[in-house]
Amino acid sequence: MAAPKRSKIALVGNPNSGKSSLFNHLTGLNQKIGNFPGVTVEKKSGSCTLLDGSVVEIIDFPGIYSIYPRSLDEQIVSEVLLDHHSANTPDKIVVVADATNLKRGLLLLTQVIDVGLPTMLVLNMMDLVAKAGISYDLQLLSKKLGVPVVPINARNGVGLEELKKQLAKPLPVPDKKIFSIWDDAQAPVRELRQKLGVDNDYEAYLFLEQPQSLGFLSGERKNIVDTIRSAHKFFPGKFQGAETIQRYSFIQDLLNEITLKAPTDQLWKKKSSQLDAILTHKVWGYLIFFGILFLIFQAIFAWATVPMDFIDSVFASLSQYIGTALPDGPLTRLLAEGVIPGLGGIIIFVPQIAILFAFISILEESGYMARVVFLMDKLMRKFGLNGKSVVPLMSGVACAIPAIMATRTIDNWKERTITIMVTPLVSCSARLPIFTILIALIVPDQKALGFFNLQGLALMGLYLLGFIAAIGSAWIMKHLIRVKERSYLIMELPTYRIPKWSNVGYTILEKTKAFVLQAGKVIMAIAIILWVLASYGPGDTMSKAQEVVQEQTKNMRLTEQAFADRIAAYKLEHSYAGIVGKAIEPAIKPLGYDWKIGIALITSFAAREVFVGTIATIYSIGSVDGEDDATIKARMKEEVNPETGGARFTPAVGLSLLVFYTFAMQCMSTLAVVYRETHGWKWPLLQLTYMTVLAYVSAFAVFQIFS
Repeated sequence: MAAPKRSKIALVGNPNSGKSSLFNHLTGLNQKIGNFPGVTVEKKSGSCTLLDGSVVEIIDFPGIYSIYPRSLDEQIVSEVLLDHHSANTPDKIVVVADATNLKRGLLLLTQVIDVGLPTMLVLNMMDLVAKAGISYDLQLLSKKLGVPVVPINARNGVGLEELKKQLAKPLPVPDKKIFSIWDDAQAPVRELRQKLGVDNDYEAYLFLEQPQSLGFLSGERKNIVDTIRSAHKFFPGKFQGAETIQRYSFIQDLLNEITLKAPTDQLWKKKSSQLDAILTHKVWGYLIFFGILFLIFQAIFAWATVPMDFIDSVFASLSQYIGTALPDGPLTRLLAEGVIPGLGGIIIFVPQIAILFAFISILEESGYMARVVFLMDKLMRKFGLNGKSVVPLMSGVACAIPAIMATRTIDNWKERTITIMVTPLVSCSARLPIFTILIALIVPDQKALGFFNLQGLALMGLYLLGFIAAIGSAWIMKHLIRVKERSYLIMELPTYRIPKWSNVGYTILEKTKAFVLQAGKVIMAIAIILWVLASYGPGDTMSKAQEVVQEQTKNMRLTEQAFADRIAAYKLEHSYAGIVGKAIEPAIKPLGYDWKIGIALITSFAAREVFVGTIATIYSIGSVDGEDDATIKARMKEEVNPETGGARFTPAVGLSLLVFYTFAMQCMSTLAVVYRETHGWKWPLLQLTYMTVLAYVSAFAVFQIFS
């Protein structure tokens, strides 16, 4: 017997209204992230058990100010609200409003009510309302709007039991109609309702007002809308301004009626203004921002050392144990030399990635990230960007894919395109494993001035290098892409808040889990493929390896271990992987790389973090040492350049690799997202070309200078 269909409850509201906090409280860890069908807009959904025992699906929609969309995220919300006959249509709409700014939140609510869906109003941040000395008559508010009103504090869970109780009850469509359709629009609205079977007047009115939100309609039904619009000379947006004025007039009258006590305590606003005077100051603001970045990169190294060393030793011991405990054979060698080292090369960086996501989440939760957008707007415009570009650029520190999706908030086409093109230059968390392993090889673990960790300084330098390259490239593109359209930054600064640590925890867990699982799939597949390519070769090359090495070393006195190393190295060099690496070696030799590094360059295009797993796999196959030298870092330190007899990973080679990976295109997934966001291959191919050329030329220059 099929399980009963779960009710869908949608959370909609303005940005910074507390939707995410409420969503986390309702769903806990029972949540997942996906995309809306056919688009790259992120959708968070999760299950919630109500007080009557029923289980419902909670969907957290992107934040919007109005049902009239200005970005792709807002357009998706509008489509869901207007498409009443879809299987994805929510059964109930919960409008989450910031009670400290009720006027703004009620604009969206009145539109949702008029659309004709079962609606409930949730007033969040009621603790701040009380602190400000404000008092509302919520019963009167509910009566005037015709919808249930539930006061909550989503940050600490106050009021959630009452909310779950209300959600378990049947929720009828509101019988109040707030906006009156203009007389000029009555005829086309009636005709459209008759021909398309639209539920109510306001829904039909929106079909005429915003054709960009009708992606769910068939071509035939779109033509009907266009024909009606043309026949009645109803151009999109014709009455939008007048509608907004009428709604705000209703909202102001409503607030005058329900406000029992106006705000008396303005101390919190005064403190917020005092903080803004410092954090958005034209000098101190930048110094504080870069100081915070400095703290983040110092913490990534300093705080993660102990757990990283522990993970490193665990995987080294596990690899050695598997190799000796299980019977010798292809499967044992695959596990010991391929899967475990490759997986260990990712897991070891979980502490650093968790710290990175923790800081980003704290900056967003506290309200500081919005100040960064405001602060950087004037500077960004000089490079062809705007303040909103800072959010994708900073998000790129975590992952370029959601960062590029975040550019949808940028209305100006030119600025959005430039931001998409340069965001991958900002070093993402997938580059972090490469940076940390190479920095550990060539930068001493010492203190500068008795306080600053040199490795942390080097890591921060690489991130700054990527950021400088991004804004430099943006400045060039500003002059190459010529359009007359201009834009302005209009945004609201949220109130300062102490971060909700459970939300920070959810973010760390969610992002780290996604990183490990997504990277793990790629790592496992590539580790197996690599092991096969590195363990087998054409003809009888592998079977004759011992015989060939014995002939080559017959006049040499080698220990048993050294002889085994020679055989392993010969097999790797003459394997299929070695053949591929040697084929590209002439092209990468000027950068200081050999065929082994070449293999890692190729595989890491699938995902940057694969570089470390590839190196771990290659060196686990190519060298067999004692117990103390089983880690990836030790393998790389002992790798010898046969031409010089010295270390393969010299400071010049290490710096060259660091610069190459700072500038090179991050991964295939990034290109795929750019393709989807720009609707063609023109921009992703241009992006791949300019970043590859920049990476190669820069790495060549660095190697030649430091050699």
